[in-house]
Amino acid sequence: MHNFKELKVWQKAVDLAVKIYTVTKSFPVEEKFGLVSQMRRAGVSVPSNIAEGCAKTSSKSFVNSLEVSLGESFELETQMIISERVGILDPELAKEMEADLTEVQRMIMGLKNSIESKS
Repeated sequence: MHNFKELKVWQKAVDLAVKIYTVTKSFPVEEKFGLVSQMRRAGVSVPSNIAEGCAKTSSKSFVNSLEVSLGESFELETQMIISERVGILDPELAKEMEADLTEVQRMIMGLKNSIESKS
């Protein structure tokens, strides 16, 4: 259906996933199987579901994959908020990451709306 690597939303989501990996390296060791694992999984899931959607043969299936991606982005946002509140994510870095995530969320919604309007 689409070449996912050409989608700006996929590119930005991959950049965010890489940032999540970098940021969580400095999290406490006791969070390795907690917030670190959850944030990395959700961060990777956002672009992965966009890519998976591109392989779908129907618009409805693609939209479903985008909805899953959006859901994962909200999970990630929640985990970032918790990380900041418990004091393991720097507030300035949290603000920067939230802006990146909000942009990805808007782009996912825009792509979803564009596909739905063509169906």
